Amino acid sequence: MKAMMLTDIRAMEMREAPDPRLDGEDGVLIKMGAVGVCGSDVHYYTTGRIGSQVVEYPFTVGHECAGTVVETGPGVKRLKPGDRVAVDPAMPCRQCDQCLGGREHTCRNLRFLGCPGQAEGSLSEYIVMPEGSCFTLRDGTSLELAVLSEPLAIGVYACKLAGPLEGKRIGILGAGPIGLSVLLPARLWGAEKVYVTDKIDSRLAVARKTGADWTGNPDTEDVTGAVAEEEPLLLDYVFECCGQQEAVDQAVDLLKPGGKLLMIGIPEVDRIAFEIDKMRRKEICFQNVRRQNECTKPTLDLIEEGKIDPSPMITHHYGFDETKDAFDLVTEYRDGVVKAMVTFS
Repeated sequence: MKAMMLTDIRAMEMREAPDPRLDGEDGVLIKMGAVGVCGSDVHYYTTGRIGSQVVEYPFTVGHECAGTVVETGPGVKRLKPGDRVAVDPAMPCRQCDQCLGGREHTCRNLRFLGCPGQAEGSLSEYIVMPEGSCFTLRDGTSLELAVLSEPLAIGVYACKLAGPLEGKRIGILGAGPIGLSVLLPARLWGAEKVYVTDKIDSRLAVARKTGADWTGNPDTEDVTGAVAEEEPLLLDYVFECCGQQEAVDQAVDLLKPGGKLLMIGIPEVDRIAFEIDKMRRKEICFQNVRRQNECTKPTLDLIEEGKIDPSPMITHHYGFDETKDAFDLVTEYRDGVVKAMVTFS
């Protein structure tokens, strides 16, 4: 089969790879139909690493994906060839203390699509996933919409971690796919007012279209001052969705005493810092958000029931052989890109 592989920093080539084979009782062979370009994929493309996870070339990234079942293992019960499926890229062992304690996303034996040292990614013609990571689609649900259930599930999980949203005033720092993935469920679940910031005005326009009450660009205005003028008591929750130190600092300033900062963005640096005097005096709660934690299926249900429409995130389409162009576009934040989608013929 063909796979689009990273071969060096900002280098990517279409190469031949071995056809994946079903392994174990519950394996599902899937023909890829669509793959979204994620910010974490771009980290591997531009720096070759995320923290301790370092690429050994050649390597195939990609984890936001959907496709069609081709073959199933003998123990597969729910799926059959021809079924269209959304894929949760996490492959937990379901046996360790973390899995048994309701934390499959921090499984001690976790494998994740497109993660160095764990599993080759979905930018290939075929992948094999365990049945538990595959969810059938209803008629009328496009593969591209199914792909969006992966980033949207991160936002759904983050909103659940935050706490009750009804009547709350929240900030979202970064209006890329993850920021928008927080905005949609937050609005669905009753957030009273939502403030969104980003340095790209076209992304702020998408945020307004999808439910933001107020948007601001920190490159052209004092966003913390502007939000404080609107909300003298400040915000209940702030979701940091861009992985930038300056956004972390803004989040602390925007939160009311007893507020909660949720860190979803992945910094390119190894360390971030907090102004501890402000954190301590306000008694700010800091919460990391790690992937989806079993929220993919509930998120897919929200999409298919028409409760959430993430389709405005998709701004660009590329063929499989144009994948490098898609990565360059997202890397350089060109042409108002929010989500670039790679589709297979």
